[in-house]
Amino acid sequence: MEARDVILRPVVTESSMADLDDKRYTFDVNVQATKTQVKKAIEEIFDVKVVKVNVMNVKGKLKRQGRYAGYTKKRRKAIVTLSSDSNEIKLFNDDQQ
Repeated sequence: MEARDVILRPVVTESSMADLDDKRYTFDVNVQATKTQVKKAIEEIFDVKVVKVNVMNVKGKLKRQGRYAGYTKKRRKAIVTLSSDSNEIKLFNDDQQ
């Protein structure tokens, strides 16, 4: 699996933004990705040193539209901790016009 196929998108929530101070970044990853694949992909894409990877599976939520019910897509979330001497990951552009 290629590095760009493993990491899908960063998770931008209030909780994940608070973890940025501790160099902990949250990403949605491929549901079949392992911790080692996530670590290698983050190090390859962002050129940083990863210390720890925590992975969790998030079940899809039940959604209804009238009498029809279905589930949203399940996903896998990875919380990546960088080393203290590592560079930060730029999630947003600093270009303000």
